[in-house]
Amino acid sequence: MTLGVRAIVENTDGKIVLVRHTYTPGLYLPGGGVERDEPALTALERELVEEAGIELSEIAELIGIFSNHAIMCNDHVLLYKARDWRSVPIVDRGEIAEVIWADPLSPPSDITPATRRRLAEVYLGEAQSAYW
Repeated sequence: MTLGVRAIVENTDGKIVLVRHTYTPGLYLPGGGVERDEPALTALERELVEEAGIELSEIAELIGIFSNHAIMCNDHVLLYKARDWRSVPIVDRGEIAEVIWADPLSPPSDITPATRRRLAEVYLGEAQSAYW
């Protein structure tokens, strides 16, 4: 089984952070894989700093656990919402081509389908799917 984490992070204007990777098209919620022997929240904290320069000031709230079997057999994604954070420098962008802040009610057209579903569930009250 593989496990990933992603987060919805809002700024004071109500916009959310999205990232564009160098190796795949589309905009994603920031996050990534949980490493061996790494707690999920530690992975989330690491990924947010690495991808978006966001350091959590408090524990993020778990929104849901989703099956990502369409992408990879036996893969799951934990989605969190981060409410209290601060901006820190991104030392090495590496795999991140772009970091943007977007309106979650009117996101860019090239967000991934899974990102679009999660935003509709969280911000528009649509029924939560079990699938990423």
